[in-house]
Amino acid sequence: MIYTEKTFNTPEIAGISARTIDEHKKLYAGYVKHTNLILEQIAEMAKKSEPTPAETYAINEMQRRLGFEFNGLRNHEYYFEQLEGGQQKADMNGKLTAQMITDFGSVEAWLADFKRIAMTRGIGWAVLYYDKLNNRLLNTWVDEQHLGQLNGLAFIYGLDMWEHSYMLDYAPSEKKKYVDAYLAATNQTVCDKRFEACL
Repeated sequence: MIYTEKTFNTPEIAGISARTIDEHKKLYAGYVKHTNLILEQIAEMAKKSEPTPAETYAINEMQRRLGFEFNGLRNHEYYFEQLEGGQQKADMNGKLTAQMITDFGSVEAWLADFKRIAMTRGIGWAVLYYDKLNNRLLNTWVDEQHLGQLNGLAFIYGLDMWEHSYMLDYAPSEKKKYVDAYLAATNQTVCDKRFEACL
């Protein structure tokens, strides 16, 4: 086993049920399991000096699948880390806040842009990245969880917008309520630390 399932101390969240969080954690566990399974199978099949065409095809398809499973694993670790310790405000005199003001004009402008992206139709993730090369923050939509990741950029904050994140609590037409509930529950000091680790 290469990757180990992490445990997260997730407090009670207003607007997101314990059942939703528990089921969501089971999904995360599946990403860990399948990432390990794919890596183990690729390693085993790669031992063959002359794989058959069918085996070569199978390895190639597993390589394609690896990005989906691994990013599901890692994105969910970020997601649940952001809930640990309960709701805590960002340091308004901190470096991340200062960068948001530089890049978006204000924290409120960043938040409005992030919420707009989170309401993108379809399944995926709203993500705040930091581009160290150009010293700027970027909000973006990541389709599913592996198409649209920005290469080389640091993950600062992420919001899972797949239906499994909210469907036990809200209808699809009400997903804005989930967005507001999750954002309100975030331990923003986690994001402060992620950003400061990039500098």
